Amino acid sequence: MRVGIGESDVALLEAVPHHASSIWTRAYLRILWGGDVACALGACVCVLGVRLLYGAFIPVAEYALGVGLVVAWPVALLMGGAYRERAHGEGMEEFRAVFNGGAALMAAVAIGAYATQTAVARSFVMAMLPLALLSTLYFRYRMRKRLHRRRAVGEYLRQVVAVGHREAILDLVMQFRGQPHHGMRVVGACLPPDRVDDDLEGIPVLGSFGEVSEAVARVGADAVAVLTCPEMDGVALRRLAWSLETERTDLFVAPALMDVAGPRISIRPVAGMPLLHVEHPEFDGAKQVVKSVFDRCVAGLALLVMAVPLAAIVLLVRLTSPGPALFYQTRVGRGGREFRVVKFRTMVVDAERLKQSLLQDNELDGVLFKIRNDPRITRVGAYLRRYSIDELPQLLNVVRGEMSLVGPRPPLPEEVAQYGADVRRRLVVKPGMTGLWQVSGRSTLTWEESVRLDLRYVENWSLVLDLQILWKTWSVVTRGEGAY
Repeated sequence: MRVGIGESDVALLEAVPHHASSIWTRAYLRILWGGDVACALGACVCVLGVRLLYGAFIPVAEYALGVGLVVAWPVALLMGGAYRERAHGEGMEEFRAVFNGGAALMAAVAIGAYATQTAVARSFVMAMLPLALLSTLYFRYRMRKRLHRRRAVGEYLRQVVAVGHREAILDLVMQFRGQPHHGMRVVGACLPPDRVDDDLEGIPVLGSFGEVSEAVARVGADAVAVLTCPEMDGVALRRLAWSLETERTDLFVAPALMDVAGPRISIRPVAGMPLLHVEHPEFDGAKQVVKSVFDRCVAGLALLVMAVPLAAIVLLVRLTSPGPALFYQTRVGRGGREFRVVKFRTMVVDAERLKQSLLQDNELDGVLFKIRNDPRITRVGAYLRRYSIDELPQLLNVVRGEMSLVGPRPPLPEEVAQYGADVRRRLVVKPGMTGLWQVSGRSTLTWEESVRLDLRYVENWSLVLDLQILWKTWSVVTRGEGAY
């Protein structure tokens, strides 16, 4: 069954003014509701149609049950939290809510039928509801991608007033502009009273910390983002929250501990005070064993499946340029241990010697070296690099336990020699064939952005995050984005 977005739905989204967040949000929710109902109805029609096709007799009570389940489907998703505004656009919360709501309805129907000794057709529990769940997840995925495309051109963004110091606000603006799928746009800022004359590079300063609510009303903002600053203590935040209640303006507060999120953070009341509890990341133990087994099994299977294509690439490299097909280079792995990474050769044989004459053409800052039109790259090598095919032999490093499928970028020893204390944090986990850096820009990232993404992965790694990154890597690599 194919679940798509109709022309009327597209027109409804495109007709919504991008400056009216609440209007497009309501329209978006209506489209989600209609699509969810269509998914359930389509699943019901498919299952009943197959049964009729094979000559089964379907009593009227079962038709009524099918209609009832179609009606109950969006209700179950609503109870699971699938229509919460904060769940749309990014993260796994929306898909988790859809799954929880669908699974709860399946469980309720099965348990209810058992408890009442009702003869419910197994096709509803075993076929219709699972099919409705899968089609709804796909529909939500397609809607999210459409929302991301609209946000990339500046539409359907939430207007945000940022509160904090100049450097923090400019960093937030850069993050929102670089990742528009988050759906946030800073339209104004409130600075400390003695800094209201600071230049924010095009972001209007709307007042000081005591004028946030007035600034929100002036620009019609949807949310306020309070960044880390000593002036906005607990009392000031409480008063700010009270002042924003009337217009139902959302309030976001950035914790002082950056790049730590997910299950590691919880709020626990202690002595009447809400304390933010941050658990240490797990770099050893059962989770690491599971990750290692998963990495090696997937890498080994991939090598078996791609054995013939890999052999063809070896032959192609050898025939198109003099030298070996494989390139070995020393890299630094977990704990600072060195290993030899293996890749398909994409440059001329004496590329390392020629590098010294090209240092002045380096297009990246920090310790990385990249040239967009590197003369050392062979014609076949350029194609292999564009689609990251040159990195496939690293599956051997994964099987040997030197690398992981997902992790920080494997650095060169000379890069590690220039690391500061914070950057060395990247070395507490195995380097990966792909990572947050791969799905967030690849070679177009600055050194600071690459480090931030690697550290974010180190602090928040999980098998679920690895699966998300692997899924996104396929999309990025097939489009050849950001590679040179």
